[in-house]
Amino acid sequence: MFLKKDIYHTKPELRKVYKLTMILQPKEKEMDINSDDDSESEPPGSITSSLKSTITSTDSLKKELSKKNIYLSEKEVNEINQVIKKYPMQINPHFFSLIKEKNDPIWNQCIPNIKEITDERGEEDPLNEENEISCLTHRYPDRALLLVSNTCAMYCRFCTRKRKVGEIRKNPSRENIAKAIDYIKKHTEIRDVIMSGGDPLLLSDERIEEILIELRKISHLEMIRIGTRVPCVMPSRITDNLCRILKKYNKRPMLYINTHFENPMEITEESRIACEKLIDSGIQLGNQSVILKGVNFEPEIFKKLNQKLLSIGVKPYYIYQPDPVKGTFHFIGPVEQGIKIIKALRGYTSGMAVPHFVIDAPGGGGKIPLLPEYAKINEDGSVIMKNYKQKDYFYPRNV
Repeated sequence: MFLKKDIYHTKPELRKVYKLTMILQPKEKEMDINSDDDSESEPPGSITSSLKSTITSTDSLKKELSKKNIYLSEKEVNEINQVIKKYPMQINPHFFSLIKEKNDPIWNQCIPNIKEITDERGEEDPLNEENEISCLTHRYPDRALLLVSNTCAMYCRFCTRKRKVGEIRKNPSRENIAKAIDYIKKHTEIRDVIMSGGDPLLLSDERIEEILIELRKISHLEMIRIGTRVPCVMPSRITDNLCRILKKYNKRPMLYINTHFENPMEITEESRIACEKLIDSGIQLGNQSVILKGVNFEPEIFKKLNQKLLSIGVKPYYIYQPDPVKGTFHFIGPVEQGIKIIKALRGYTSGMAVPHFVIDAPGGGGKIPLLPEYAKINEDGSVIMKNYKQKDYFYPRNV
C-alpha cells in the first residue's frame, strides 16, 4: 500500500511512473493504489498530466514521433525494446517536444541506443558510490551525498547511476534515508549535504519538506544543495507551492540548486520561467554539464549554452568528462576535448561563463580539475604566462 501524500496521482495508468517515487508515510490514512477514481482531475500542463504523458514504451514513442513526422524502422523498434528491458525509457513530454529530428542533441539524450547493451566497456559503479551506508556517500571531509530518490522526469541515456534508475527495489526507503541522516548528525565535520538521486524534486512537496526539516535540525550543517534536472526537462514541476517550501527553508543552512542543462536547445521560455521562480525564492542556481558526443561536443555549443544559462540566472559550475559507466561509452570522447572547450571559453566570453572542467576519478578518487597550461613558474619565482590569444607575458619574481 502507498500513501497519497508522497505521490502526484494514483491512476493505474500512472503507476509505472509513481511507484518509483513513493515512500511510505506513517500515521496517514492508506489508500488503494488500484483505485480508478478520476475525481481528482488535473488541468492540461499540470504535473499529473505531464507525467501521465510520459513515454515509456516503443508504442507510445512511435505514436508521439509520428506527430513530428519522424518514423522508426522495425529494426530501430526492436533495438529500443531490447535496451529498455535492461535500462528503462522515460521521456517527459516537455523534453520530448524539443526533438527536431533523429539523432539531434535532444534525441541522443533520451532515446535508447543499442550500444547501451552491446558495448561491454566500463563499470556499473566506477565511482565506488555503493558502500555500507545506504543512500549516503561520504567521500570528502566536510560534505556528503544523500540519495533520496531513484526516479527522474526523464531518464538520461548517459546517466552515471544507470544501474539504479527506474528500479523500485532500489528506491531509497524512508528507513534508509533516516539512517543516512542520523549518520550526518553524528559526523559533525559534515557542513554540506547534496541531495541527489534520481531527482529529489520528483518527490512530493510534503516529502521534500520533511527531509529539509530533518536536515535543518542538524546544527553543524551550513548548506544543502539539491541536484535536479527538473528546470530543464520538466519545468512545470517548479510550482508556486514548491517554491514556497524552498524559500521557507532557505536559511540556516542555506539552500542551493544545481541544474543540469546540456545543450542550448534546452533553454526554453518554460525553463527560463522555472529558473526565475527559483531565483525569486532566493535560491542560487548553478549548472553541471557533461561533455557528450552527439550532444554538446564542440566548444561553440558550450559557449552558447553557458551564455544562455547566465541570461536566465544560472551560473555554469562544472563541466564533466563522462564517467566510464557501462552502457554510455558511445557518448565519451577524449579528455583533450574538455581542455579545448575551456581554452575556447577563457577570454572569449565572460569569466562567469567559464566553469571548472573536472574528471570524477574512477575508484572513488573524487573530482580532479583539469586546466590548460597557461603559466610556467621559473626557479626564481617569476612567471611566464600565455593569455587566451596565446601571447606570452612575464610577471617578475617577488622582491
